[in-house]
Amino acid sequence: MNVSAALVLAQRDFLKLLRDRTRILSTFIFPFVFIGLLGGSLQASLGSAIGYDFLAFTFVGVLAQTLFQSGALGLISLIEDRENDFSQEIFVSPVSRYTIIFGKILGETLVALPQGIGIIAFGFLIGVPFTAASLAGLLATSVVVALFGGAFGVIVLANLSSQRAANQIFPFILLPQYFLAGVFNPIVGLPWYLDIVSRLSPMRYAVDLQRGVLYAGRPEYERTVLADPLTNLAIMAVLFTVFLVLGTLLFVRAERNR
Repeated sequence: MNVSAALVLAQRDFLKLLRDRTRILSTFIFPFVFIGLLGGSLQASLGSAIGYDFLAFTFVGVLAQTLFQSGALGLISLIEDRENDFSQEIFVSPVSRYTIIFGKILGETLVALPQGIGIIAFGFLIGVPFTAASLAGLLATSVVVALFGGAFGVIVLANLSSQRAANQIFPFILLPQYFLAGVFNPIVGLPWYLDIVSRLSPMRYAVDLQRGVLYAGRPEYERTVLADPLTNLAIMAVLFTVFLVLGTLLFVRAERNR
């Protein structure tokens, strides 16, 4: 893989974010609303019943969901590049297709990370109980989650023909995962049929990974975390590889058939 070419493509997407002030503002507002209003109201009504801080539970769910979704939705830029014929120009260059796609994923990861840092800073303000280890773990896994979301975006968008189609289809793919992945709600003890669907939700493993990091060594761990972080990392690594390889193959095939 040509690292310098991937970094150039990543830098291009990051610079586009810096010029889009509306996008910067909107990416911070919605996570804060979800955490502050939804997490705060559920903490007031459910906190004593479930036996742990629901605001912190919601905080880490929204953190993972935001990073995953930002990485995935950012790959819509692949379709934008296709419509502007930019993708054809870069795909005829002497650079590996995987380098090009990974460069796009890396760029959207760089776009997502400031959002993650902002959400973590907000966590300090609302009293999320961080330790030095959990804070370092959340920062490190934020990179992993954003990369994973970007790879998921590639395989979803590979054969979509327009930005309009992508904007219509993505909500149907992402919104159910909010609940199947347990972003706002505990999913321990789901009915068997929902548990199967939940296990097919890629976002589940991103959310559970970051919850495992936040709750490591705490009494709430068994009630809030579904699998240990190493298991989630292994599953995400396999899925990332499948999404990247298959998504790249499908996208390149669609480019050739234009």
